[in-house]
Order: sequence, then C-alpha cells, then structure tokens
Amino acid sequence: MISITEWQKIGVGITGFGVFFILFGILLYFDSVLLAFGNLLFLTGLSLIIGLRRTFAFFFQRHKLKGTSFFLGGVAIVLLRWPLLGMLLEAYGFISLFKGFFPVVFGFLGSAFNIPFLSTLFQKLQGSSSSMV
Repeated sequence: MISITEWQKIGVGITGFGVFFILFGILLYFDSVLLAFGNLLFLTGLSLIIGLRRTFAFFFQRHKLKGTSFFLGGVAIVLLRWPLLGMLLEAYGFISLFKGFFPVVFGFLGSAFNIPFLSTLFQKLQGSSSSMV
C-alpha cells in the first residue's frame, strides 16, 4: 500500500485550491489576481506532492524544455497582469508537458464505462436510441 505523508496531503489540498482559483479566475473574465494566485498555489502544491527535486527534474528534462518555458513564461505573464496571453501560453505549455499522461487519463475514463452503475447511467443519459446512425 502506498503511504501518503502529511506534506503530500497538504500538497493535494493546495493544488486543489490552485485549480479552483484558476477556474474561478477564468469564469470571472480572466481576473489576473485570481489566476496568479491559482498558478502559485498549483505550483506550490505540485512541489509538495512530488517533492522539490522531482518537480525540478520533471520540468527541466531536455525534451520538456519547450513546454516548461511556455508554461512558466505564461505564469510570469499572468503575474505581470496580462492574463489572456498568459493563460494561452500556459495552456500550450501544459499540453506540451503532460501530453504523455493524456493516454493514461483517457484510458481510465474509457474504463469508467465498464463500471456497473456508471454504465447504466451513461446509457440513460445517451437516450433510448442505441443506433449509431
């Protein structure tokens, strides 16, 4: 069984608050203060979850430098109160950094259709027509 330290639990909470502030900042028409606060919380929480050394090693791998520069550059642009441009740069950097994780996430979401309760829920949401045409 995986043991989770108290610092990692705090990191999950801080990362969750960071994602919340980022989404709330986007909902409020790219409020630069909320986006900047969310970015700082997200990066702090990530470093608490996986550790400073692993965070640094993840972001500064040779094949991920382009994504890292766009992501951290976007964070800097948001901190300089250019939220729309900063979030666009961050989004591109995020996709570049985490593109290796997307197949795993989509595979997990695809397996959610095999869970008994969720499969019936998805069928009800889909409607009575099971035809693909």
